[in-house]
Amino acid sequence: MPHAPPLSALLRQYAAGSPLTCEPVDQGLLNRGYRLCTTRGRYFLKHHFDPDTADPDAIARQHRATQRLADLGVPVAPPLTGRDGRTVAVVGGHAYALHPWIDGRHRHGGQLTTKQCTRLGALLGAVHACLERVMPPKSRTRPAASPHPVESADPSDTFSLIDDLLAHVRRHRPADAFDELARHRLLERRELLERHADRRPPPGGPVGWVHGDFHPFNLLYQGDAPAAIVDWDRLGVQPRAEEAVRAAAIFFVRPAGTLDLPKVRAYARAYRLSAGATASELAAAVHRVWWERLNDFWMLRWHYERGDTRADPQFPAASALAVWWTREYGAVCGAFAE
Repeated sequence: MPHAPPLSALLRQYAAGSPLTCEPVDQGLLNRGYRLCTTRGRYFLKHHFDPDTADPDAIARQHRATQRLADLGVPVAPPLTGRDGRTVAVVGGHAYALHPWIDGRHRHGGQLTTKQCTRLGALLGAVHACLERVMPPKSRTRPAASPHPVESADPSDTFSLIDDLLAHVRRHRPADAFDELARHRLLERRELLERHADRRPPPGGPVGWVHGDFHPFNLLYQGDAPAAIVDWDRLGVQPRAEEAVRAAAIFFVRPAGTLDLPKVRAYARAYRLSAGATASELAAAVHRVWWERLNDFWMLRWHYERGDTRADPQFPAASALAVWWTREYGAVCGAFAE
């Protein structure tokens, strides 16, 4: 198997038996995961591969957070502790962690009932409220390595990026359907930004500890109930309500690039109640995340600058969402804040 982990060396650091099978887990864009069966049971082996989040000290902090959350009843899967008392195993300069295997499946918003959407919003609110209890309060400023900048995007920088990406599209040979859609969306987005450049939001609102990457592939269900929130690599201090809006824009986006607003409304009401967030906080977060979407081209940058096409299937709906959101701005704000 490609990038096979050093199982013998790793398992010697845990009382986890001898390896029987080890299969890569395909889902996820960053890091590498494996379903590992040993003579002692089933596990999820995570190779912390992303250079932005692979620092062993930062990983250990994530692990401590998940254990504290588990103690408060939040559905998580804390890692196992090795023979040396640590939860991070470093072998050959690479960081690994061993977690219990959680049987479950991922569910997007289209598979959730309204009641389950309410439960989802309450769960994320509980995560934010519990993180407030278990994480140190001294870090109420933006971490240097934060993945989501608090300062809003400057449209002048975005116009330059659009020009660069259009040049990539023109140079790509042979031209294909993805190039055609990318060109259409880039020109469309430039026009939208020119029209709405005066709506750039100010710096973000109240911050707190957040999961940092809450979306369907990082939540496992058993039946109708959430069983485990996974992948805490982006744990950090951010505007909390913005995570709630970003998550909804992923869970509840339809293939045509619209949001299922009735489900968003149920989710947002439960989130506000569980997290203690105000309607005005959610409305401000909607504006900032809308602006973020207008200025964001990470999928195209992966495709054209890095030659990485893993996010390509998400691009049609995600790029259409920014256009629809602009047109239905009032309705989207109402769904989150009413």
